[in-house]
This record gives sequence, C-alpha cells and structure tokens, in this order.
Amino acid sequence: MGAAGFDRPTTWMVIAIAALVLFGYKKLPDMSRSVGRSLRIFKSEMKGLNEDDAARDNKAEAAPPTVAVNPEPTVAVPPVAAPAAPVVVPPTVVAPVPVAPAPVAPPAGVPAAVPPASAQPAESQPTSGPTA
Repeated sequence: MGAAGFDRPTTWMVIAIAALVLFGYKKLPDMSRSVGRSLRIFKSEMKGLNEDDAARDNKAEAAPPTVAVNPEPTVAVPPVAAPAAPVVVPPTVVAPVPVAPAPVAPPAGVPAAVPPASAQPAESQPTSGPTA
C-alpha cells in the first residue's frame, strides 16, 4: 500500500469524477494537454540544467589552477566621505524698476515746438485766399 493511499483504483476514480464535476467535460482535454506540455517543458529544462552542471564541473576539473608569479601590491584607499547635501538657496524676487523713455532729440533744422500740421484742429488751419 502506498504512502498516500492512491494505489486503489477507487481513489483515482473519485478524483476523476471530482475533476469532471468541477471543471466540466469540455475543459478537461485542454487542461490535461496543458499539464502535459508543462511537464514536458519542465523535464527538458531540468535535463538542460543537469547538463550545464556537468559541463561546468568538467571544465573546472580540466583547467589547472592559475598562480600569479609577481602580484602587484595592493594599495589601501581610504574611504571617501559622502558628499554633503547640496545647499538650496531660494530665489530672490526683484521688482522691476520703471524706466522712463529717453527723450529723442529732433533732427537738425526742425523746430521742436511745432507739431505736425495734421495734429492741429481743423478751425485753426490757414486757408488760402481772402477771408470775409
């Protein structure tokens, strides 16, 4: 008799009926196919791991140990302190200073106080000819 008690045919029959009731007859073939694929992949991966281990062991046994004839002396480097946290200075707000426009000098030969003729009112414009 097995340790788990799965050696009797009735135990397997009860498990099959429970699976049929839980999953339905349409999903059981797909599930069994998926389990078979998963086991096949797992088996091939385990075989590949064993082959890799064997190849690594053979390579380690075949390679002679290397010994340095004149190793370079090692120099102890003191540990470097971590840099201090950066100092963050808040920006200062400067109010803009109003600047008056610079006066523009009129070109030479033009009087500064005479406005252009188009700026004068219509009543004060001189008319040509006698007025009554």
